[in-house]
Amino acid sequence: MTQIMETSGFLLLQASPGAGYGNLIFIALIFIVFYFFLIRPQSKRQKEQRQFVDDLEKGDEVVTAGGIIGRINKIEDDIITLEVSTKVYLRVMKSVISKDMTDGLQKKEQK
Repeated sequence: MTQIMETSGFLLLQASPGAGYGNLIFIALIFIVFYFFLIRPQSKRQKEQRQFVDDLEKGDEVVTAGGIIGRINKIEDDIITLEVSTKVYLRVMKSVISKDMTDGLQKKEQK
């Protein structure tokens, strides 16, 4: 009986190095999939949002992340003054201006 246990233990020790490489390859493939489907597109969207905010000018019609639509009246460093109605102004941070929502508004207005 001990002879069988020693033999099966010897077989398990021989099989484990090959399985370890397979696991490493599997983990590497999962990381590659995460990078190309999650990390890379997210960093691309962040770069586009930063570029959009940097290119804002006085007179542009924008939408905030909260859904407020307004026209840019003044830009001071990180603060934008939006005219949301006649003589009604809101001061907001540049970071709350949404590229996706602004693009959606512009497409809707073009139709």
